[in-house]
Amino acid sequence: MELRQLLCFVTVAEQQGFGRAAERLHIVQPAVSQQVRRLERELGVRLFERSTRHVRLTPAGERLLPEARAALAAADRVSRVAGGIAAGTDVTLRVGTSQGLGDRLNEVLEALRMPVRLHALSLADRLAAVRRGDLDAAFVRILKTAPELELIPVWSDPLVVVLPATHPLAAHPALSLDQLADLPVRLVPRKDNPPFHDLIARAAAGLTLSAPFTNLQDTLAEIGAGEPSWTVLYATAAEAVPVRRIALRPLTEPRAITSLAVPPGPPTASLRRLLDACAAVKP
Repeated sequence: MELRQLLCFVTVAEQQGFGRAAERLHIVQPAVSQQVRRLERELGVRLFERSTRHVRLTPAGERLLPEARAALAAADRVSRVAGGIAAGTDVTLRVGTSQGLGDRLNEVLEALRMPVRLHALSLADRLAAVRRGDLDAAFVRILKTAPELELIPVWSDPLVVVLPATHPLAAHPALSLDQLADLPVRLVPRKDNPPFHDLIARAAAGLTLSAPFTNLQDTLAEIGAGEPSWTVLYATAAEAVPVRRIALRPLTEPRAITSLAVPPGPPTASLRRLLDACAAVKP
């Protein structure tokens, strides 16, 4: 089995065709077909159902695709680490991030003490980049599973309720979802952040939805000046929120778990350093 065979297999699967895979790899189509056939002989299974109209993964191909991606990502990491050693330079850790990590991200970087390149991407793009090997790890929130990846919890994030400063509930030092049951909530649309939307929706049965959460500035301004409603933010994101006409109160439950999405298998030395740095961050 050769890496180029695995690369051709993965590219055909992703491009859903041998011709498009050849264009992506900048080689001729017969060469792609030959590499895939050799891999099938080596493994003793058919990877694709082929016809004049389509190319589809067989059940064996679907099962082996994540393993092939993991093998290519591992080979890429070996190459990058070796290149750093040969050049006499430190390996740069590539990490996916999201908005609202706040001071915790700075604390992690201070504890890590190695070169890091941060990539602010959407959740789907972060996970896809880790699967491809373009990122070494990515911070994600609330997710319990991620296909082809391992999720390692690193800390728990408290949540904060934002409501009108004049509302009677603003007099409470902290709030539960039961107390907020009669007040409409503004949530980010599920399509934009399914894990966060589902976390609140599952915890608050019978939730009444108000106008959707559009952007932070407009939503908070409308909560402060419009019909009574509320929303919820990560506490780290709420630290920078101006408090004109609104009140911020801790939400007792639920809390959101932040994890690192990493490739399966034993962590590299750089990834172990990142996990140690996360463990050193205050809870």
